[in-house]
Amino acid sequence: MLPVQKPQTNYRTLEEIRQRKEELLDQMQADNKQFSNVWNQLFVKREDSTPGDYIASLMANGAMVIDLFLLYRKLRKSYGGIMGLFRKKKR
Repeated sequence: MLPVQKPQTNYRTLEEIRQRKEELLDQMQADNKQFSNVWNQLFVKREDSTPGDYIASLMANGAMVIDLFLLYRKLRKSYGGIMGLFRKKKR
């Protein structure tokens, strides 16, 4: 996390305000560059994936979908749904 600095509140001249504004602008630009670098590293396209990796990811995602479906059925049967959203109305 970036260090937080307390803003200087006792400005005596207009030049001090301009100087502080330039400092803040420089800090914001440096933070923006750092944020852009981290963001771009998150979404790097993987070029070295093989067909085996593709099939393995399909199987893992399929198993996750089946698990979610079974959990949903169990919750609906036991509790009437997730947080009571699908309860049957009593007449």
